[in-house]
Amino acid sequence: MSSKIAIKPDNQGKVRDMYDLGDTLLMVVTDRISAFDYILKDEIPDKGKVLNKLSLFWFDLLKDTIGNHLISADVADLPEQFKPYADYLDGRFMIVKKAQMFPVECIVRGYLAGSGLKEYQNSKTVCGIELPDGLVNSSKLPEPIFTPSTKAEIGDHDENVSFDYIANMIGTENASALRDKSIEIYNVAAEHAAKNGIIIADTKLEFGVVDGEIILADEVITPDSSRFWPKDQYEPGKSQPSFDKQFVRDWLNDNWDRTGEPPALPAEVIEKTSEKYRQAYEMISGKKFC
Repeated sequence: MSSKIAIKPDNQGKVRDMYDLGDTLLMVVTDRISAFDYILKDEIPDKGKVLNKLSLFWFDLLKDTIGNHLISADVADLPEQFKPYADYLDGRFMIVKKAQMFPVECIVRGYLAGSGLKEYQNSKTVCGIELPDGLVNSSKLPEPIFTPSTKAEIGDHDENVSFDYIANMIGTENASALRDKSIEIYNVAAEHAAKNGIIIADTKLEFGVVDGEIILADEVITPDSSRFWPKDQYEPGKSQPSFDKQFVRDWLNDNWDRTGEPPALPAEVIEKTSEKYRQAYEMISGKKFC
């Protein structure tokens, strides 16, 4: 996980490099891509900028719904030691508030897909939530559901858990607040995206506390943390085309048996994935990617 910046990150995630600035953090979004809990050898051009710019878009759109950790994404506000890297950082960084993060991935599902589909096929439930009979791959759910998971370390798997499980972890009041706010955010975002031709099938959110207030943090409703489907091609009963990293997952499923390290991605998969990410940004934001 090498960095394009010759300053060692204080913390390095699958995609983000974090630098401790004292009272604040510098969060840099790289072009790394992960799948099946592995960081792949190949990077996806422009991916980091798409994730960052889309998160900035959602922070602004959702500002009346919930506060967030953003302080600045302007290169003029970069600390002096990072100014030599301004060209690389432009568009892919945020200076953010330090938050006490909840150890929970807050997942909202509006449609049946992925691990939720597999559980439903076995038990007619998703994370213990009972669902009606007759749902199929990609069915729209009667209403969005909150299906949290634990946060895993790099290389480990996130684990789907029940609401009661996280209530025991962080308290019922906090768990209820995260559930209610997650669903509210999903509904606002899904309505906006639908007007622009994209179905948000599901998304993963993260929250923290700053000065006693629960705020939205990390990335928000990006192709890395969500399933984006083209609305004009939606057809229940099968897997959907997507504007997210499902394209990479599908290629890996066809070309890797999940033993050993994942293979290198072909050039055409890298190029197509980059194109899908840029297209998602442009459709949702209404702005040309640059």
